[in-house]
Amino acid sequence: MSAIATTSGQVPAAMAAQEAATAGQYLTFVLGGEMYALGILNIKEIIAYGELTEVPMMPSFVRGVINLRGSVVPVIDLMARFGKGSTRIAKRTGIVIVETGADSDDKQQDIGIIVDAVNEVVDIGQQEIEPPPSFGTGIRPDFINGMAKRNGRFVILLNVNSVLSVDEMAALSKAGDYRPLASD
Repeated sequence: MSAIATTSGQVPAAMAAQEAATAGQYLTFVLGGEMYALGILNIKEIIAYGELTEVPMMPSFVRGVINLRGSVVPVIDLMARFGKGSTRIAKRTGIVIVETGADSDDKQQDIGIIVDAVNEVVDIGQQEIEPPPSFGTGIRPDFINGMAKRNGRFVILLNVNSVLSVDEMAALSKAGDYRPLASD
């Protein structure tokens, strides 16, 4: 056992790319009946769902853009991004404005995500966080930083920089996974 530990100084590629969730404050929200959370430091603000301007030739999960105090902010449908259909708009539907790419200032981008309902900000301790499962969550493993147990229920801790990767979304846009514009 110690031979493995001393000779294996490298972390497997799959684990190296995966950021581990850390203790801290998280904004919890509901999406398709599941509870998700994002680190509060990535959250810029929460707004009510309003009219979106659809943009042609965008991937199917990009619902459109909004004008947020003079800035154009793309709005992503997380349900569609996870490959689970579109989010149905209801009374409690909101848009969470998230700051992505905080590691590199040149690629910092505000992106809105549509959620069924925003719940609350919770403190999650390190002892409550489990590593993400390798299968069975219904979304890509690189989208998940960890799983937290709260009130007898699992909360999926999302990796905001993977889920909302501007580079990946641009590549998908070029690949041609388009949503037709709604006709009035």
